[in-house]
Amino acid sequence: KFAVTSLNASNISSGTLSTSRYVQGGITEYDNWRVTANFQGDASPISSNWSRATGTFEKIGTGLSESSGIFSFPSTGKYLVMVGWRGFSTSPDSRYNEYEISVTENNSSYSVRASTSQFIKIVSANTYAECSTQCLIDVTDTSNVKFRVQLSVENNNINSEGDVNQNRTYMTCMRVGDT
Repeated sequence: KFAVTSLNASNISSGTLSTSRYVQGGITEYDNWRVTANFQGDASPISSNWSRATGTFEKIGTGLSESSGIFSFPSTGKYLVMVGWRGFSTSPDSRYNEYEISVTENNSSYSVRASTSQFIKIVSANTYAECSTQCLIDVTDTSNVKFRVQLSVENNNINSEGDVNQNRTYMTCMRVGDT
């Protein structure tokens, strides 16, 4: 549903463009959630301290809802879910720090849809690591298709970093098309 046209000097200088001369549609849902406080060790799922981003962020559409770390979609469609994790440790090393998106299609059993992992090798007082992943979720039923974010670490001294003002451990979701 795109109308492709060229702009010319007459319609720019007059300030008039017909509705058939611009791209219609666009993103109908865009949301960003952050973990707001540090936590230590595994979390399956990360079930507390989620908060919608504030400040210069402005959600588009209704936005997702969250309950105990389970995210629900506002409408059907294909959604791109992007997650990021930032963690740190003082010691010992942690060979795996796996950050995952798990999806359910029956509001019950979850399976890992996307996973990323980062090694933390201690080199100073606080050694940091970051990783991110993403997946496309086809939401055919808003009552049954949901997702959660989880973390599995080798060393339970690993701290996941939360921040109310920045994306440290976070989730961003965007509706990119119809189902």
